[in-house]
Amino acid sequence: MTYRSRGIALALAAALVSAPALLPPVAAAGPPADGKLPGTAQAVSKDAGTVGAAAACATTNAAEGRPAEASSVEGAGFPAAAAVDGDPGTRWSSAFADGEWIQVDLGSPQQLCGVDLSWEAAHASVYEIQVSDDGATWSTLTRVENSTGGDVSHAVSGSGRYVRVVGEQRATVWGVSLWEVAVHVTDDDGGEPPVQGGGDLGPNVHVLDPSTGDVQAQFDEAFAEMESDQFGTGRYQFLLKPGTYNDLNAQIGFYTSVSGLGLNPDDVRINGDITVDAGWFDGNATQNFWRSAENLSINPVSGTNRWAVAQAAPFRRIHVLGGLNLAPNGYGWASGGYIADGKIDGAVGPYSQQQWFTRDSSVGGWVNGVWNMTFTGVEGAPATNFANGPYTTLDTTPISREKPFLYLDGDEYAVWNPAERTDSRGVSWPANAGGESIPLSEFFVVREEHTAADINAALDQGLHLLITPGIHHVDQTIEVTRPGTIVLGLGYATIIPVGGVDAMHVADVDGVRLASFLIDAGPQNSENLLRIGEPGASADHSDDRTTVQDVFARVGGAGPGLATHAVVVNSDDVLVDHTWIWRADHGAGVGWETNRSDYGFVVNGDDVLATGLFVEHFNKYDVLWNGNGGRTIFLQNEKAYDAPNEEAITHDGIVGYAAYKVADHVTSHEAWALGSYCNYTSDPTIVQDHGFQTPVHPDVRFHHVQVVSLGGMGQYAHVINETGAPTSGTDTIPSKVVEFP
Repeated sequence: MTYRSRGIALALAAALVSAPALLPPVAAAGPPADGKLPGTAQAVSKDAGTVGAAAACATTNAAEGRPAEASSVEGAGFPAAAAVDGDPGTRWSSAFADGEWIQVDLGSPQQLCGVDLSWEAAHASVYEIQVSDDGATWSTLTRVENSTGGDVSHAVSGSGRYVRVVGEQRATVWGVSLWEVAVHVTDDDGGEPPVQGGGDLGPNVHVLDPSTGDVQAQFDEAFAEMESDQFGTGRYQFLLKPGTYNDLNAQIGFYTSVSGLGLNPDDVRINGDITVDAGWFDGNATQNFWRSAENLSINPVSGTNRWAVAQAAPFRRIHVLGGLNLAPNGYGWASGGYIADGKIDGAVGPYSQQQWFTRDSSVGGWVNGVWNMTFTGVEGAPATNFANGPYTTLDTTPISREKPFLYLDGDEYAVWNPAERTDSRGVSWPANAGGESIPLSEFFVVREEHTAADINAALDQGLHLLITPGIHHVDQTIEVTRPGTIVLGLGYATIIPVGGVDAMHVADVDGVRLASFLIDAGPQNSENLLRIGEPGASADHSDDRTTVQDVFARVGGAGPGLATHAVVVNSDDVLVDHTWIWRADHGAGVGWETNRSDYGFVVNGDDVLATGLFVEHFNKYDVLWNGNGGRTIFLQNEKAYDAPNEEAITHDGIVGYAAYKVADHVTSHEAWALGSYCNYTSDPTIVQDHGFQTPVHPDVRFHHVQVVSLGGMGQYAHVINETGAPTSGTDTIPSKVVEFP
């Protein structure tokens, strides 16, 4: 296991260049009774050939503000961060073994000229300083034998992005320990100043506390603008500091998020409501998209809170001290939705909701359902009843990881990054076991004035991204290449590619976290809006998987948009937890070719898990699964309304592209609770051969699949392959297959 620290200042280099006074050597009295070595630096003991190395090298410290990691730590008090924090009184200490290492990521390849080490008494007698371009293949810059430790400066020559110190042999019975590590590079042109982390969250973030006099007024003002502005440019994030907010009814419109800033939901209490209704659309909630609530508690005035939403409207990490109504006033149409890590003390009433997905939560009951109500790891969920009802219930979630979120750590902003859980059930809080807190200073705060070049420079430097509410045009692909990078959006921050570039690429690396932003296709065709892993990626990430949560992709609606593929997953072991990938069926720039996008969600990697998958209206396959070992728990799909006729969607002798196709070569796959609905408004005579297509193999299994004709606007001949009764008429009654094969 590795231990990471991010954005830490490495300040020792400048201090060594200015020749500080040396501390006296440590007395050879052995370790104290508690096993911890003394907290005093040793005197300098230069190894042969290294005296004066730092003075001959430029003063630029390329490691300043860079992430570091180590092979092991002796304990929680001695992390890798302590060796790169600029504080000579703190240190990294390894486990009691030979071969332990610490390394720093410089963000991009650099020409190296010096490395300074300040060893604690438990030093390495034999060690190497190594360099790498990719963090995998290493070459040795210098090897030291018979070292006596202390403060040592090494002249080196070579280039690379990563610098590692490997303690091959210990000089004591303890591990190896470094007070500080610093790296120097040549500085021919003075270089660019480092990108700064942290900073202003921008004008569209409203930070409130209970003493703020106009809390209600601020919510009302945003709602008045955003209630019906479905494709507008407004973006809002409300952040509520811990405390109690009385008599508040926060109505949430488009592109608006409300989040608590406590570490636990109960740190923020609303005695009132957080409301989504559909008065703007005559009581029809099927277009209540793009809004969210997170990490707070609600004590509803009437005993029941209303959250009548459709897609891309997560309700995460919420404690409702009462019931939850998911239908609009008057029980008009509704098409949602998603709950995770939530506790609803009373009953949840979906009423008119056609489908809903709930994960790792606790409910006081579930009143009813229409077509597809799916639960995984939910305490209080109804029992499975799909043959004669809408319910699919899995006792636990095989793999889950809650979304990172912004919170207040004392008086400073930080991001809590939760740990992965396996076979999970119920909420993850208040224990929040296994997560890590990352200060905002280690995030580049992306505002609308920043360019794609600015963003990539920050990523190259090792910073995470916090994308503020707004519209962010990028004329080059955002390249996420560093393992463990977090990209977190606020208030439906929207990324639009310019000139046909891909909006974002994630390298085939461990542990990237993408959360809470929208990618909107531009008017020139992008090959991919989001690509995770390079084509042909094959590395094993099962110990530290990339996670995609509340990341939404849209083609058209806000204007003409084109993309061949919306989201492509090439890496193995990726977890996709709630996404809505949508080729627009209404709005501006909508037409069979005007907002063409052939593929919605393409999975080429192995062992990918999707929980809460919403993909709609693509010209060809909405979901195309090419990797082995894939799993999906819940799919909501509608086929493209605007298919002009059967000829336009006929291929390989098949009428219509399946909503969810498992490629013919796949030998292992499993899926639960999948629904596809057709509404062929351009040609209601279309009869699609099937909703789902799969190879027949004993290790390819489908549980609980259904197709529905919406009011007779087109039909399905079968449910999956040639199995399942056809839909017919205008009755919107599902045709189901309980198990396949």
